[in-house]
Amino acid sequence: MGQGSLEGQIVAAIRARPLLYIGATNALTALTAMYLHAGGWRNVRKMLERAAFKLVVGSARLVAGELVKKEEAKILEGVRDSVVGKIHGERYQSLPKDGMTAEAVVKLMREGYARDGESWTKGQVSGQVYHGGEDVTKLLVDAFSIYAVSNPIHPETFPSVRKMEAEVVQMVCDLFNGGAEACGTTTSGGTESNFMTVKTHRDWALKTKGITSPELIKPASAHASFDKACHLLGVKCIEVPFDPKTFKVDLQAVKRRLSRNTILIVGSTPSYPHGVMDDIKALSDLAVKRGCGLHVDCCLGSFVLPFLDQAGYPVPAFDFRLEGVSSMSCDTHKYGFAPKGSSIIMYKNKDLRHHQYFVASDWPGGIYATPALAGSRPGALIAGTWAVMMHMGKKGYLQCAKDIMRTATHISKGVESMEGVKLMGTPDAFVVCVGAENPDALNIFNVGDAMSERGWKLSLMQFPPCFHFCTTYLAARQDAGPRFLADLKASIHCVRTAPKGKFKDSKGAIYGMAASIPDRSMVEGMALTYIDAQYYA
Repeated sequence: MGQGSLEGQIVAAIRARPLLYIGATNALTALTAMYLHAGGWRNVRKMLERAAFKLVVGSARLVAGELVKKEEAKILEGVRDSVVGKIHGERYQSLPKDGMTAEAVVKLMREGYARDGESWTKGQVSGQVYHGGEDVTKLLVDAFSIYAVSNPIHPETFPSVRKMEAEVVQMVCDLFNGGAEACGTTTSGGTESNFMTVKTHRDWALKTKGITSPELIKPASAHASFDKACHLLGVKCIEVPFDPKTFKVDLQAVKRRLSRNTILIVGSTPSYPHGVMDDIKALSDLAVKRGCGLHVDCCLGSFVLPFLDQAGYPVPAFDFRLEGVSSMSCDTHKYGFAPKGSSIIMYKNKDLRHHQYFVASDWPGGIYATPALAGSRPGALIAGTWAVMMHMGKKGYLQCAKDIMRTATHISKGVESMEGVKLMGTPDAFVVCVGAENPDALNIFNVGDAMSERGWKLSLMQFPPCFHFCTTYLAARQDAGPRFLADLKASIHCVRTAPKGKFKDSKGAIYGMAASIPDRSMVEGMALTYIDAQYYA
């Protein structure tokens, strides 16, 4: 090998500067490791930003430790105050020495509820309150009264509760075109439903495929309950990006991350942040080809999505009609108007559902077997769900879907034509997500705060910054659409003409700051403070 050749020149350069060569190869190795660990250059950039932020904050703490601590404490105090607010009445931190009369207890509850106010009745709350009408509320009260002491863990004692639970599950499976083999169980909400499908597919993959290092692929827009489930169940959660224009999952990114360890792909109908439906047909094809499961999270879509075609708002197939769909979740306590704490997890067949169950056959207390996480459960909640579904029927839910979509469509068209803001994706259902046309010229979080001053409770989003309004049946009944658009226009004007500092201590300011912090451990600290504040007695 001559010195004049390329190889010779490289060898000579290495010999002349061996330390530089070692440093360069180490840097390249580290970058490659980061790329593989992070799953792409987009996440490598996040990791580098986080490291740089930690370095800057760490240096600031060394130079001006007390000042930094004071600022952090001030932020946490603001988070705490936003939850606790002003405490009214006597505080109870231990049992009363003498029991109160029923009348006195009811009086305290009525006073507390009166202080809460009934702002939600105006239809200006994004999601949160899924009110089916006074007749539905009265029916729920009757159901709770009749079945207050029932517990479905004892079907021999409460056979009517067992019957109602089975019928609720099968009626929901029928809504999603499950066929004769489709089945499921009730759960306490969307988080438990999504948790159970991860557990089920993990155990199924271990038994049928021998997968010991399971992986789940989810869009960044999919619900955070999948992150929680993976964290608790030891499943690797692989997050893929969504398209920055359509906000639907990036199908090519899903395809790239599929592997022999993939147990489950997740799709949303619609996604909570942006209200768009992922391409479930394409995800189904990928799942069939890979031989893994596909879970369709329809917790939010609930009892509206199955009726959209009939209501005049056609949507592509997203349910058990697609070969690759192995499980679905649906929150009956949203647009089904069931009492809170009610959701359904569905499977395409009973063999798959068996992997959800837990059985302890050698326990001295007897054979212990449960369908989902809970042992004892409130039979009154199941009775309330069954009662509402029987009362509403398909005709009632179809009319609700029409009313909700009419209001949501009115809002989305108004936003589309409004100067200064834009739709974040095209709404596929009832969630209207709003962002700034030019984020540098208009702070969308401040617009959200200005809307709050006008009585609206909107849901703030991040990455990118935006907010959404989840249109409820109550909003439709109160014809909230025109008010929303008028107040949004006024709020944009308010932000543009506001004196400097008007929104510096607002909720939007805190949220905006949190979204801009690369070191998410600081944001996690704020979240811990927020949760702690909820238990401040």
